Formats: sequence, C-alpha cells, structure tokens
Amino acid sequence: MTKSVPPQPSFDPVRWLNQQPYLLLTLAQLFWSGNIVLGRYVAGHVPPMTLSCIRWIGACLMLLPFAWPHLAKDWPALRRRLPLVLALSATGFALNNALSYWALQFTQALNALLLQSAGPLFIALWALILYGLRLTWGQAAGIALSLVGVLTILLRGDISALTTIRLNLGDVMTTGALISFGLYSTLMLRRPVTHPLSLICCTMACGALFLLPLSIWEYSHGIRLQFDAITMATLAYIVIFPSTLAYLFFNRGIAIIGPNRAAPFFHLVPVFGSVMAILLLGEEPRLFHLAGYLMVFAGIVIASRKTSPAT
Repeated sequence: MTKSVPPQPSFDPVRWLNQQPYLLLTLAQLFWSGNIVLGRYVAGHVPPMTLSCIRWIGACLMLLPFAWPHLAKDWPALRRRLPLVLALSATGFALNNALSYWALQFTQALNALLLQSAGPLFIALWALILYGLRLTWGQAAGIALSLVGVLTILLRGDISALTTIRLNLGDVMTTGALISFGLYSTLMLRRPVTHPLSLICCTMACGALFLLPLSIWEYSHGIRLQFDAITMATLAYIVIFPSTLAYLFFNRGIAIIGPNRAAPFFHLVPVFGSVMAILLLGEEPRLFHLAGYLMVFAGIVIASRKTSPAT
C-alpha cells in the first residue's frame, strides 16, 4: 500500500512579500519618487491641500473593507493610545503631505529630490532625541556613502553645481515635511499593538480630517479641483501607490528592521527620480548615474546590516 503524500502548502505571494522588509522599503521609495515627480508636474493645476485631503480619503476608503473586521476588534487599543494615533496622523499624513505638495508650487523637483536625501538624518535625530538610539558605525557609514551617491546623481558628478542651487520658500517647506515624516517614522516604534490595517486606516482618516479645513479654505478662495484627465490620472496614481501601498510597505518595513536601519532607503527616492528622467524624459544615461547608483546601493547594504552601536 502506497503512503499518501501530504499536500504541499501553496505559495502565498502576499505572505511572502510581508516578510521581505528590504523589498517593501524599496517599493515604498519607488512610489514616493513618482509622487514627487508627478506632484511637481501638476503643480498649479491641482490644489495642494485638496489633493492631500482626497489622497487620504481615497486610500482610507480603499482599505476600509479589508480593515473593518480588524478595526472593530482593535478600537479599544486605538482609543487607549489616541494621543499617539493623532500624533502619527498629524506628522505622517497631514503636515508632511500638506507641506510637500505646497512646496512643489514654489520649488523644482531637483531641489525636492536633493533635500529628500536629508531624510535619514532627521530619522536618526528623532530616534536619538526620543529613545536615545544612536546610529551604529555601519549605519552612519552607509548613510554617508549613499548620501554621496545621491549628490553624485543630482549634481551630475559636478560638485560646483551646488553653487547654482538657490533655496526658496518651497525648500523650507520640503525640509519641514522631512522633519515631520522623520518624527512619524520614529514614533512608529511606539505604535499600538493592532492589526496593521487598523492602524493605517485610523491614521489616514484622522489625517484627512486634519486637512479638511485647509481644503475648505482653498475652495472658499477659488482654488478648486478641475476634474479633467490630468486630475483623474493624478488622483488614481496618488491614492493607489504613494498612499495606500507605500505606507503599508513602509510601516511593515519599519516594524521589522526599525527606523535607523530603514532610513537609508530614503536615498532611493532621488535614484528612482533620475531613472524616471532617463526613461520618461529622454535624459541620456551617463557614467555619474552608474557611479551614484552603486554608492547608494552599497550604502544601503552597509547601513541595513546589524552592527554594534557607535560610541
């Protein structure tokens, strides 16, 4: 009599992806880089506060059918930690996004991508202030190396190009957005113990409520959404990719490896931005692109390894 072979478990791509923090963080940065490029493209066409508010309403509605069973169970835990939930909503969803989209009305995408490279430094600073967490030597070296790679790409291998960059109001707003998101990333270590969908739906909804008065102000001053093809395509991309998927992926990556080890992945934003310029805008690939990419990727590999803290 032949023995029956037990059925092999089928491959679950969602469960597999949920255990791949480096891939999740990389995809999040890819979607966010597209958000910067698109945000600059529609600047002056789509009101920034209204765009931010619709972004979170749309993302919340997309996730709500999947999150509802978990929200009902997790609501007591969310209510007990309501001040923290509101802080996450304000820093990661309302203030960060309002400043980012508003900044793109005044600055160029290049400046925004350049300033984005400071993101890991703000995460490290907040982690030190709030928890006393210091960067390891590997993390510090990796961030520094990937930062050099970012500058190599954005400055096209010419350090003297720094003298041609002029900071403006939009750059100050972009910096404020990075400070806000750095705080959000660090506060995620204290997140309530809930299902991920419960937390993200709740924070998205609160973020939209924070932004609603600003959207009403825009509307009352004649700054209104035009429902044309550009607007609809923009909303579709922003709701699905940099809002719903990117935040799910980023939060999961932070939960697995922590904010300091995840911070260098922010340097992928200008990398992906330059790739988009090559593919979509016809920019010619050059040697400095390759050199910059290699330094960024090497820095991320070094910084994401576990090493002993610097003293």
